[in-house]
Amino acid sequence: MRVVFVHGACVRDGAWWWRPTGELLRAAGVQSVAAALPSCGEGAAAAGAAGPGLAEDVAAVRELLAAKDEPTVVVAHSYGGIVTAQAAVGVDAVRHVLLISSYLAEAGESLSSFGGEEPAPFLEIDPEAGTFGVRPELFAGTFMHDCGALAEEGAARLARQSVQVVGQPVEAAVWGAVPTSYLVCAQDRGTPAERQREFARRADHVAEVGAGHHPFLSQPAFVRDLVLGLA
Repeated sequence: MRVVFVHGACVRDGAWWWRPTGELLRAAGVQSVAAALPSCGEGAAAAGAAGPGLAEDVAAVRELLAAKDEPTVVVAHSYGGIVTAQAAVGVDAVRHVLLISSYLAEAGESLSSFGGEEPAPFLEIDPEAGTFGVRPELFAGTFMHDCGALAEEGAARLARQSVQVVGQPVEAAVWGAVPTSYLVCAQDRGTPAERQREFARRADHVAEVGAGHHPFLSQPAFVRDLVLGLA
């Protein structure tokens, strides 16, 4: 078995975000790899109005998933669930999907399907540049309040993302075709637990942890055990 990690919105360097959990999985004999998302500037083109969007993210993750025939568990975080919904469709190697504090989108739904009329207070949108990002001064308190010293390292990996991903819908969803689990983060200040539980109703299996938005950083052993249980 191998694990493919898909990070969330407005950050870069997926390998860093997943490293604590990935190292524990490797010690248990499971290899993992982290996807790069072009819409976050992790590619040849810069994020922006004319830059890469959801389609490019889907293509990048799909290429990674299809690169090997080995049975694969996809672990997607936050916006990564939007990407995975479409990217994992029809990929024979994918045997299970685990969503962490994630959007669980059906075909035709997008990030904007789950938001209000106004952007969340922790987001900053630059219409002229065509990007959005997390306000640095609100990042740690909202998303990494239980991650200790890692909060500062995480803040250094914030990225501007192409704003068009907010309104671009997924064309198909893997849920129903592949077993799907959802991890609710009960202390998440970015995506409230009540909202996560609404998404989780669409999943086949649900677990819950007393953690903030990034349990793979704050409680990596819990996430490792959950992933190993899916194998």
